[in-house]
Amino acid sequence: MKKNHVCGSNTMKVLRVGADFRLECEKCGHIFMIARSKCEKNIKSVIHKEK
Repeated sequence: MKKNHVCGSNTMKVLRVGADFRLECEKCGHIFMIARSKCEKNIKSVIHKEK
């Protein structure tokens, strides 16, 4: 994300995609939801991780 989370991390894990995105902060584990339009606008880069 372009802006950092309150804990200082700027990497988020996507848990759910739809009209809203459910994201989890990689550093502190906080889970929150954000509107799709707002999330797509604020994404800086996408990192794909293998399962």
